[in-house]
This record gives sequence, structure tokens and C-alpha cells, in this order.
Amino acid sequence: MPQKTPAKPPPKPIGKAALYIRVSTDAQREEGYSIDAQKQMLEAHCVSRGIQGYEFYIDGGYTGSNTDRPELQRLLNDAKAEAIDCVIVYKLDRLSRSQKDTLYIIEDVLNPHNVDFTSINEHMDTATPMGRLMLGILSAFAQLERENIRERTRMGMKERVKSGLWMGGGRVPFGYDYDRENGVLVPNQDAETVRNIYRLYMKGYSLSRVAQMVGLKYEKLAYQILTRKSNAGFICYNGEEYMGRHEPIISLETYEQAMECLRSRSVKKLFTSEYLLTGLLYCGACGAKMRYQKWGKSGCKLVCYSQDKSKTHLIKDPDCGNPKVWADDVEDLVVKDLFRFCVEKRQESSVPPEQGVTDILNEQYAALSAKVKRLYTLYASTPNPLLLETVEEHQAELSKIMKQITLETERNTVSKKIKTLKTSITHISDVWDVLTPTERQDIVRTLISRVTVTGDDVCVDYVF
Repeated sequence: MPQKTPAKPPPKPIGKAALYIRVSTDAQREEGYSIDAQKQMLEAHCVSRGIQGYEFYIDGGYTGSNTDRPELQRLLNDAKAEAIDCVIVYKLDRLSRSQKDTLYIIEDVLNPHNVDFTSINEHMDTATPMGRLMLGILSAFAQLERENIRERTRMGMKERVKSGLWMGGGRVPFGYDYDRENGVLVPNQDAETVRNIYRLYMKGYSLSRVAQMVGLKYEKLAYQILTRKSNAGFICYNGEEYMGRHEPIISLETYEQAMECLRSRSVKKLFTSEYLLTGLLYCGACGAKMRYQKWGKSGCKLVCYSQDKSKTHLIKDPDCGNPKVWADDVEDLVVKDLFRFCVEKRQESSVPPEQGVTDILNEQYAALSAKVKRLYTLYASTPNPLLLETVEEHQAELSKIMKQITLETERNTVSKKIKTLKTSITHISDVWDVLTPTERQDIVRTLISRVTVTGDDVCVDYVF
């Protein structure tokens, strides 16, 4: 007797359906995505399926990139409480544009509580195996589209800043306002504070002191303003720099000089001693280093390490007879010489610069390059071995000029550093009295390479 095929179980009855609708700000203007349009299609689906009990959950003006939506959270809570039997959406991306969030909602919330999920547009029903397969595929495509939108946005932003326009919106640099109509930064009343930060820092004040003097709450704010290249008319985006259309608060030269000062101060050796010349003192008799030594209540004297038997590795001549001298006297001589040096460099900086060698070489290279291009054009129309030979000679000459330009550029880098130092010291004598001991040490160690003491004779060597 043939066995009877067991009858298929009847479909699960749907007691109450949750009809979820989401519209973002942009989607509200798109045909077919409005709240009313989604309502009509969801209600029509319920009629065709014979679903009489349903409730709308509507999130208006919310992005689908996360689950931070009030009505979605209410829906998930109702699902966990098993107050609904099915969730229906017009399209999968109405639920979420994130693959991770979509899978979490369906796999971790709806399925464990026996709540089915239906998307009308994709004809997907998680009550069926095919629907569950489609879920993973379509969620992946929703995630891909979101990433494509993000990439297009980034590309559009890059094109925007390449054209010189500001990135827009928040994080407007201190000293500027954002002109939304023209897409550029405009200097405001704080621009003068920005200029003062550069002036004071390049005069030798520490960033902590600069912040106090201009009325900033933290030293970090002064550092952030100082290192911001937008002050010189540039836009920095994703590690690249573009020339902006906005008005610079400072010149590019001022910015580069400030950055050179910052680098030179950060790489110098740090000393914990309170004494001005620690680490710079050398004995003129034997060449050993010298140190400060307490001399009763009268102050300190400078002593050659060759005369200090406790540190044998620093002894140059055990019989060194260089006399001990008062430290205050040597410091006074060094400071006076430093001021004299500053005056000389101030006069040098007032001499107008001549045309640099690099400029001349670049002009030669450009002229010869143009000539080679014309010869190539002529050779293309009239092939001639003599023309080709001339081109090769010019190419060899271009190679020589380029090597000279490279060497000269390296020299200019050193010269530029020296020029930066010269600019930063022109007013040291004016501010010396109000500087802290640490700031004075900072300046001395930036400008002086060594101080040689031979009795009462003091010789100061500068870094340039």
C-alpha cells in the first residue's frame, strides 16, 4: 500500500505586522521614497497577504548608516517582547544601509524571537530559505553602495580643495570665518592674535608664555595655531597640501621660519640645570669641559673637569692650571657678546638679497628645455641625424644643470636655516629681561655652539 505524502504545514499566521518606514533628508525628495508613497505600498502588500493587524513605525529624516533611530529602536523592543510577528519594509535599504546592522537586526533580534522579515521591492521573505540567502546578498550590495557614496563624497571633496575652496562646515581655523556663499575662509578679528603668536614665538618666547600673552587658555592651542599652514593660504586635506583661495594671515616665509624655529628647539639637547651655560663650557687650556661649582655663599665658579678627579673619563690634562672664574662674570660677558652678535645680524638682514644661483640655473634649464622641445618638433616633421645629435648634446647639458640645481638646493636649505635663525634673534636684546631662565637657556643653546674660557678670557662660538 503506497505511503501517503505528508501534507505541508500551513503557513504561519501573521497576527500583527510592523510596517517600518525610513526617509532621509535627501530621500524625501526622491520619487517613490516619500513617507506617503511607502505607506501606500506597504498597506497594499498587507491587503494582498490578508494581513489586517499592522502598525507603522516611521523614522523621518534619519540616516540608514546606523541604528540610532527612535522608531527602529521601538520596533526592536517590540520584537524582543514578541509583540509583533512580522516586519515589512518597502526596500531593504530602508531598514539599514549597513550590512553589519542589517544582519544584526534580522539574525540577532528578529529570528530568535520568531519574527519574519519581508522586503517588498526585493521579493524577499526570511520565512523561506531563498529569502534568507537573498538577505546576505542584498545586504552586501547595500553596504557596497554606501561605501561607493562615501568614496564619491571623498573624491568630490578632494576636487573642491584642489580648486582652492575650503572643506566647508565645522572646524574653521582660529582667526578665520567661513564664507559659505563663496566657499572660502575670511580673516576675522582674531587674525591679529594669530600674527602675534608667530611674532612672539620667533622672538624667543616659549609657547606656554605666548599662550599667556595672547590670552589663550592652553599652550596646546598656541601650538595648533602656530603649525596650521592654512594661516599661510594653504589647505591641508588627507595629508596633501593645496593652494587655497582664501587670504593668508601670514606669509609663507613667516610660516616656514616659525616651523624651522620649532624644529631647532625640539631637537636640541635638554638640560635640567638652572645655569645659563651648562653644556656649552670648555676649558681653553686643556680642552676639557667645564662645570658650575658652588663657591660658598658668594655664588658659583666655573671649574675645568680635568681638575675634578671624581670623573676620570672627562680629564684631558691632570695638570691643567686654568684658574677658576666666577660664573656670573662669564655669563655677563657671553650675554653682552650675544647682544652684539644680534645687532650685527640685524644689520645683515636689512641688506636686500641678490638673485640666487638656483634662480639663474632654473632659468637656464627652462630655456634649454624649450629649445629641446622645438628641436624634437622639427625632427618629427623633418627627420635629420644632425638634429638628433644636437638634441642629445642638449640633453646631456640639461643633466649637468640639474645636478648643479640639486647641489645648490641643498646649500640653500642650510642657508635658509641660517636666515631663519637670524630673523628670530634680531630682537632678543629687547625681550631678554622678561624671559624666564628656561627661555634664556633655550635661546643661548640655539645660537651658541660653545663657550671657551681661559682665565678671564672668554671666546663665544656661534652656530653660524
